[in-house]
Amino acid sequence: MLRSHHRIAILLHDGLKGTKGKTGLSLLRYGKNPIVAVVDEDSVGKSIKSLTGIDRDVPIVGSVSESLAYDPDVLAIGIAPSGGILPEPWLDEIRIAIASGLSVVNGLHTPMADDRGLGSLGPNQWIWDVRQEPSGLGIGAGLARSLPCRRVLAVGTDMAVGKMSACLELYRVSQEKGYRSTFIATGQTGLMLGYDGVALDAVRIDFAAGAVEKQLLTHGTDQDVVYVEGQGSLMHPGSTATLPLLRGSQPTHLVLVHRAGQDTIHNCPDFYLPSLKDAIQVYETVAAAGGTFQDKAGGPKVMAIALNTHHLTDKKARAAIKKAQKETDLPCTDVIRYGAEPIIDAIFMD
Repeated sequence: MLRSHHRIAILLHDGLKGTKGKTGLSLLRYGKNPIVAVVDEDSVGKSIKSLTGIDRDVPIVGSVSESLAYDPDVLAIGIAPSGGILPEPWLDEIRIAIASGLSVVNGLHTPMADDRGLGSLGPNQWIWDVRQEPSGLGIGAGLARSLPCRRVLAVGTDMAVGKMSACLELYRVSQEKGYRSTFIATGQTGLMLGYDGVALDAVRIDFAAGAVEKQLLTHGTDQDVVYVEGQGSLMHPGSTATLPLLRGSQPTHLVLVHRAGQDTIHNCPDFYLPSLKDAIQVYETVAAAGGTFQDKAGGPKVMAIALNTHHLTDKKARAAIKKAQKETDLPCTDVIRYGAEPIIDAIFMD
């Protein structure tokens, strides 16, 4: 639905400084469309760069009505409240946007396209509900294993630790180095950024591995490397997306993503994370299914650690990277702060 000419305002109430704005922050960091305003009532007049570290000069306003002064034609919902449902005052913002002629990009679980309570759409307006199950899906059959390309899947010790960002940075550097490469989106944010893929959490579980496999077979034939956006975590008690990603993509390489210093599941503090070495063993064992998916080169291996150090000072971040390298004997970097080259080198070392 989004085209390159669309001017976007991002609805990001409580997302610039909170934990619910991953989609909006990713649009700010990686989006190619012009972003003309960010709507966040708690951060009006402040700097995007000072709040987030993202070097993008976009005004922060308190309401959708105020954003209209910057001539947006699309409102993108950049927040994910608990339960996936916007509170009524924020739904009012959607109504104002539609009444003002804006189209809407909705990445929430709750669909909006058929919700007449939001108001009537004009002839050139639309609502894109990003989380939709594609048609024509089947059960996975391990067919991605036949592809000649490297298939790199980001896996995590928890949800929301930076798996998509890691893959996007790896994809960018691979292109800069001249490798034929592509990025497959598996969540709403990657799709909103304009990449092909599937909103995996909108797919019925029996067809999830097949949906991933279909994307690999569509996009991986003529590539040197395919980066598959990770979702969830095998360590999270509520996560269901990681296993079909492992099955559908049949990865040749894994990159383990971890937030430095985190020792429990973020929303389940009674669940303690394993050491990085133990997490690596879990992912390699499950990825190979105990040897079922092993080929002549052996099963997929974790090639490097992508460490999220956003919350640390430079000195502490470098110390955390050094510690992770020593613990795992693998390359480690924060791909956003220090670049993705060490991981790229590990992926293409053979």
